[in-house]
Amino acid sequence: MLLLSVFVMSSFMGSFAGTFYEHFDITWGDHRAKILDKGNLLTLTLDQVSGSGFQSKREYLFGRMDMQIKLVSGNSAGTVTAYYLSSEGPNHDEIDFEFLGNLSGEPYIVHTNVYTQGKGNREQQFHLWFDPTKDFHTYSIVWNPQRIIFLIDDIPIRVFNNEESIGVPFPKRQPMKLYSSLWNADQWATRGGLVKTDWSKAPFTASYRHFNAEACFWSRGNSSSCVSDSVSNSGWHTLRLDASGRRRLRWVQKYYMIYNYCTDFERFPQGRPRECRRHVY
Repeated sequence: MLLLSVFVMSSFMGSFAGTFYEHFDITWGDHRAKILDKGNLLTLTLDQVSGSGFQSKREYLFGRMDMQIKLVSGNSAGTVTAYYLSSEGPNHDEIDFEFLGNLSGEPYIVHTNVYTQGKGNREQQFHLWFDPTKDFHTYSIVWNPQRIIFLIDDIPIRVFNNEESIGVPFPKRQPMKLYSSLWNADQWATRGGLVKTDWSKAPFTASYRHFNAEACFWSRGNSSSCVSDSVSNSGWHTLRLDASGRRRLRWVQKYYMIYNYCTDFERFPQGRPRECRRHVY
């Protein structure tokens, strides 16, 4: 509780479910982004002219964000569906899910990254144990002062711990908005850019529903802090993996992880990043 009151000045705690009209603004793509079903469904579309995107109305400083997403089906090579938290400015913080499309029948790649003070290079990539285009699945970001946890259907796939004690920056001072976009990235997205977008398959569509945020939202100029009974009862503000969560994480990383910057010794010939030298959940 004290930790949150120190870190989260000028903020409120809330649990936000509701319609996309209430919580998001469509920011680009014109008619390619649509809010449907009385605000309960949002779709993003990419065609040869443009992609599309949306962002949250609020800024958050710590919380748990859940979104159900159904990804682009069929031949999605060259497309990227991004779902992420980000602050503004050149020294921004960012917590990324990016879903890299592929040829029909090939698995999606789930690309994750964490930026602090404008620097990323902390990529981990995964295949999935299901087809993310057949139905909606829940993609979650838990962000608290101790760690960031990436989850899919409540199964942890990655943990990024606060390692400031050994000199590793951690995102904790800059409020972030939640963003999502669908765009063409065929210069790099599929097999390093070898497979290009097949525009005869356009338009490409990703769908969203059931957004929920249990979070501290930022209110500039207000002196309130994120301390309330709902914070202490929420669970996310001190969440760490229990024994079952650690087993699930090891299962995902053993069978479905396809890239880990921490084991890319060619990339870091002078030694691995400091956070990679610890193995703490």
